Amino acid sequence: MNELKLTKEQSLEVKRQLELYSQGVQEIIPTEELEVKIAKSIVENRPLKIKLGLDPSAPDVHLGHTVVLNKMRQFQENGHIIQLIIGDFTGKIGDPTGKFIARKQLTDEEVKHNAKTYFEQFAKVIDMEKVELHYNSKWLSNLNFEDVIQLAGKITVARLLERDDFEERMAFNKPISLHEFFYPLMQGYDSVVLENDIELGGTDQHFNILMGRHFQEKFGKEKQVAILMPLLEGLDGVEKMSKSKKNYIGIDESPQEMYGKAMSIPDELMMKYFELVTDFTPNQISTMKAELQNGILHPRDAKMLLAKTIVRMYHGNDSAENAESQFVSVFQKGAMPEDIPVVIWEGNQEVSIIDLLVELKLLNSKSEARRMIDNRGVKLDGNKVEDSTLSVTVKEGLIVQVGKRKFIKMQFFM
Repeated sequence: MNELKLTKEQSLEVKRQLELYSQGVQEIIPTEELEVKIAKSIVENRPLKIKLGLDPSAPDVHLGHTVVLNKMRQFQENGHIIQLIIGDFTGKIGDPTGKFIARKQLTDEEVKHNAKTYFEQFAKVIDMEKVELHYNSKWLSNLNFEDVIQLAGKITVARLLERDDFEERMAFNKPISLHEFFYPLMQGYDSVVLENDIELGGTDQHFNILMGRHFQEKFGKEKQVAILMPLLEGLDGVEKMSKSKKNYIGIDESPQEMYGKAMSIPDELMMKYFELVTDFTPNQISTMKAELQNGILHPRDAKMLLAKTIVRMYHGNDSAENAESQFVSVFQKGAMPEDIPVVIWEGNQEVSIIDLLVELKLLNSKSEARRMIDNRGVKLDGNKVEDSTLSVTVKEGLIVQVGKRKFIKMQFFM
């Protein structure tokens, strides 16, 4: 930093960017190098190259995925270059991270379909027109066997076995296929080819991203900085956000569903969500934390602001205003929502409440429906159902409600 001879304005800009990129981050490896890279970028008027590698195996994006995307957006808004690496070659192997068995290898068609879906959803967070798109088959498929042997010669088996998932599988005598060792090698080689300055990823990508630093050094390149983002807990406040855990907020969900789900985020996670999935600045977040601690800002109001912000980011201001108004009307004042989904009922007019709830797909099983009734979570036309053996006479316009957010209006097939 000393030899760069920064002006006062440049020093302030370095400080501003460093503070912004450090917001919500789990780890920067190393912070000193990131500061130097930012300073060089400003002095030389040269944008940094920010890499994110995608193994397109699960293209449905939820807020947990946007943690890294929002960090990319911060870099992009400061004029830096985003390099999206589509693992069309590595995706055929499958990243073994966190897996107890080898992952299913993807076909070319699956990779292309998933990548297209990613692009459509990523455009809601970052400007895809300003993104550099790379498919790593462009360089990896051109390596001959001698190249692969030389690449493998730049890493030891002991280093590869430091991966937690490999260690666990060995401890339990689970097989590790030789091709799985090549995944982190290829991800590291991507960084060599693209000569990127920074690589972003979740904490579960710690090993793979450090491979980029390792191989860049082995090939005589300037080493990338690793920025590792924390994994976002879901609505249950415990497990990582996941569709399989049903604790997620999808970025394609309706404004009302998104707002309602956000209002169920545990209070203790509110600020983490503000830091990781909103466009609030570090100063705004610091002010909010102080106001919460001093009792100036009520946690309920902070959570409503969080919910409204999330909806605004993906659906716009008008939808955010409407979602908040409906939430206040339905959940705080007890009114019915205006746009209740309509279901055409073709079953018997007399049906048990349990069967009705399962047939309408409001609940997944009879046991789940019974538990919801026992917990007073089911209403018919606004009246709580207290008997799980109740026989329901289905009538035109009957409104079935489960929990606070699920409503269905019944109609007969004409």
